Formats: sequence, structure tokens, C-alpha cells
Amino acid sequence: QRQVSVVSMPEIVPGVDFNTVAREWRCKWSADNEKASLAAAQACLLEAKPALSAVPGLKDMKRVVCGGCLDFKVIVALDAEAFGAWEEKGFAPEADFLAKLGGIPGITQVETQTYTFMDA
Repeated sequence: QRQVSVVSMPEIVPGVDFNTVAREWRCKWSADNEKASLAAAQACLLEAKPALSAVPGLKDMKRVVCGGCLDFKVIVALDAEAFGAWEEKGFAPEADFLAKLGGIPGITQVETQTYTFMDA
């Protein structure tokens, strides 16, 4: 007889549960100077990538770029159980990354957001 373990997932309301929590870093970039701000934002991400890759509980890391609305987004997704520990550490290297991003000419609207993921 097989035993099946049931994993309990956090639930926002009945039927709305999740197993992944993500932190999004986003900004707007400028098409000026042959999109130099976008290239600089990507360089900042490449610099932060080793530290992000070492975050315990990391499930996924994505970069989103929209050429129409000039969005640059980094989404760092963690196991729900591991997210609190990363939050307690200030989402490192978030502060450094956002400071560098905000210092790039042509970058505006530097923001963050936390949200959950679950396969639909």
C-alpha cells in the first residue's frame, strides 16, 4: 500500500492557493541614444545574476522587455516557504540593483511588487 503525502499550500481565500511567491523589479527605459538605458539595465541584471542565483529556494528568474511600452522587468520567483527568509534579508541584492538602475540616464519609474504564482 502506497502512502501519499499531501503538501499544504498557502491559501489567500478558499480555492486561491499558491506555491510560489515572486518579487518583481521594474522600470521604464528610453529609446534615446540607441536604447542605451536598456543596454545598461541588462548589464545591471547580469551583474546581479550570481547573487540572485544563490538565493535559497529560487525557482525561476525571468527578464521581461517590452519594446512598445518600454518596460524592463526582472521577476525572481521562490518557493513560498523560502520567500519569508529572503524578505527578511531585504530581498538582497534588490537595494543595490535598484540604486544602480535608478542611476542610469533614461531609466524612470523604478518600482517593486510582490505577488504569487500558481499553475492555473
